[in-house]
Amino acid sequence: MKIVFYLLSLFLLSCNCNDVLQEKGKLELKEASGIEYIHETGKLWVLEDSGNKNSLYSIDENGKTEKKLKITNAKNKDWEDLTSDKEGNIYIGDFGNNDNDRKDLAIYRVDKEELEKKEAKSSYKVSFYYPEQNEFPPKRSKMLFDVEAFFELNGNFYLFTKNRSAKFDGTFYVYKVPNKEGEHAAQRIAELNSCKVYSKCAITSADISPDGKTVALLSSDKVWLITDFENDNFKQENMTQYPLGHMSQKEGICFKDKYTLYIVDEKDSKAGGYLYEVGLERLLKSE
Repeated sequence: MKIVFYLLSLFLLSCNCNDVLQEKGKLELKEASGIEYIHETGKLWVLEDSGNKNSLYSIDENGKTEKKLKITNAKNKDWEDLTSDKEGNIYIGDFGNNDNDRKDLAIYRVDKEELEKKEAKSSYKVSFYYPEQNEFPPKRSKMLFDVEAFFELNGNFYLFTKNRSAKFDGTFYVYKVPNKEGEHAAQRIAELNSCKVYSKCAITSADISPDGKTVALLSSDKVWLITDFENDNFKQENMTQYPLGHMSQKEGICFKDKYTLYIVDEKDSKAGGYLYEVGLERLLKSE
């Protein structure tokens, strides 16, 4: 009986039977770490993180790779997320910082015209640092300087830290960095809290809705929506948690439109490696 229950549990975790998370298709990439939908062109772009190629991948709505775009002047030290601006330019977040010891955090811009080519160049690099960090790495209780999640809005990037502290309590920071070439001090504008279990509550990706009114944050089995953040006023009471009913190494989230989210997860020996779709109406009902 225990064996039957175990097999049934595996089936329920792997099958397309979730009212919230709808499986669209299997990715040809093993370690998808970020995803972005360019509304101007209707294209989905994905990247992989450290140890993989300096490339972006255009995929279709079934997860199949349509195009590989090599970035010739930017090294993939730890690419973690993608975002875009209203003009359709795309930005690569090279700010993965598992050990909290990096001093070369960067965001690369790739102009929209470059996305049509076989090989592309980043037009400029935004470097930044955290003024609050004085040790590289800091004490195990202060490891709040990893980032895997960001978006661009009105000429600024908004970054959401991934708490890797020894006693994880769900705390994460929101930082603001100007979208300008050169080196900048990241401005900490908010401290928020997700939940208490690292494996389910660490922030792995972010995006903002096309109308600029809703932020989506991702973890392995949850989405948080943040609203009413005018003038960079991110408040805990405006952050709502929604369960996805599915556990995997989810690494990328983006808005297809203001009603629909895309999510990707990394492939491991048991599960993952898929493109998913989430309708906000279904998500709101899951609260």
